[in-house]
Amino acid sequence: MRQRRRAVLAGGALGAAAAVFGAVLTAAPASAHGAMMMPGSRTYLCWKDGLSSTGQIVPNNPACAAAVAQSGANSLYNWFAVLRSDGAGRMRGFIPDGKLCSADAKVYDFSGFDLARDDWPVTHLTAGAQIQMRYNKWAAHPGTFRSYITKDSWSPTRPLTWDDLEEQPFDEVTDPPSVGSPGSESAYYYWNARLPSGKTGRHIIYSVWQRSDSQETFYNCSDVVFDGGNGEVTGIGPDGGGPTTPPTETPTQQPGAVCTAEFRTVSTWDGGFQGEVTVTNSGTVPINGWKVHWTFAGGGTVDGLWSGSYTQNGADVEVTNASWNGSLAVGASTTFGFTAKTSSAVSDLDTHCMTS
Repeated sequence: MRQRRRAVLAGGALGAAAAVFGAVLTAAPASAHGAMMMPGSRTYLCWKDGLSSTGQIVPNNPACAAAVAQSGANSLYNWFAVLRSDGAGRMRGFIPDGKLCSADAKVYDFSGFDLARDDWPVTHLTAGAQIQMRYNKWAAHPGTFRSYITKDSWSPTRPLTWDDLEEQPFDEVTDPPSVGSPGSESAYYYWNARLPSGKTGRHIIYSVWQRSDSQETFYNCSDVVFDGGNGEVTGIGPDGGGPTTPPTETPTQQPGAVCTAEFRTVSTWDGGFQGEVTVTNSGTVPINGWKVHWTFAGGGTVDGLWSGSYTQNGADVEVTNASWNGSLAVGASTTFGFTAKTSSAVSDLDTHCMTS
């Protein structure tokens, strides 16, 4: 594991906010879809806010409801997908001012999360304290996480711009340890971080996850308030929120529109192979579309694909359902196949699925 930080991160016992989450499980090596869970990103906490017993997402928080009214429910079913496939870690000059929280994303519409409001779900923190940061790994990839804080002049009543952020990250870490199996809320990267000192009131912690194995980059806004808190979250749930803290155990039910993608090799030959991917609706409600993503770790090019359509950007491949196999009842499955040219043998692909 390689780590480097802008701030000095002390070892030993976790700080107050880390204690809120309980003991850390035995770490698995960090091997990307995901989002900041501590402090919670807007998409993650709005997803938590809207969870219902039926699996549908029905926002309670007014800011979350406004975001879904603008961007649609897919923005919460895919709370871990605020990304730019062509990001390459770029920030100012790449993502326009006022669109930082949505990353001006192209795959899904997250524009509702750029709304300038002071009633987003918020995590309560203490300036200068050491906390345990947690970043969901819906899909695992190596890379660097950078965290920035808004300047004291920032106001939640206007859209976030690059000039609102401190120029240097207060924390930076590469390939931190992780726990859990990808594709669930209980899978995440974790590391200790020292929060900026001298901060009071509401702020945004802006995080950038830059993959080192492709150009894909993730961007998140986490609303926080420096009021002496220990990681409590308010503003979520039917009663307006708590304070509560994000759960540390795997939910008994993964609610909502969720899908899985399993790859198998059909045949191989010198310089290529044929693969098949089975897409399954593993959620609790029917889905009307899906997308599957993978990265050729050793290099590769899709040569042909059936029962879907695809785009490839470098090593990254994204497959979208065909018109006839996008709708899947709960528990139902479909498949697509493809051939690929490779310079090395491929025995497995790390495929992951998103609903659309």
